[in-house]
Amino acid sequence: MRIAVPTNDGASISEHFGRSAAFLIFEIENGQIKSHELKSNGAKHSHAQGACDHHSAESKPHNHAGILAALEGCEVVICAGMGQRAAEALRASGTQIVVTEPASAEETVAAYLDGRLATQKEGFCRCSH
Repeated sequence: MRIAVPTNDGASISEHFGRSAAFLIFEIENGQIKSHELKSNGAKHSHAQGACDHHSAESKPHNHAGILAALEGCEVVICAGMGQRAAEALRASGTQIVVTEPASAEETVAAYLDGRLATQKEGFCRCSH
């Protein structure tokens, strides 16, 4: 199993999925973290907060295909928030989305694996997408 976590510093969960600098991809075996790698978010959104319609701030059409490609093979994404369009794209690809508070990425993944992760029940994005 592979679990992805958006990050800006390589250690903690970033506030927003699409604007994160990278993704920590955790490889899980027998319910334990075996390894992780850092993948750049080459499709990082540069548009203004709440402006994710069909165009970015530069008025260029965009979609979430680049992010989906970076997360290929990941069954779960644990994040602190994301826009609705990104959520729809992930769900359409069969990826489970878990929304929680920003914290240590590794500790959050371990809590998820142990069934101890507190998840956010309402809302999806803290930034008014």
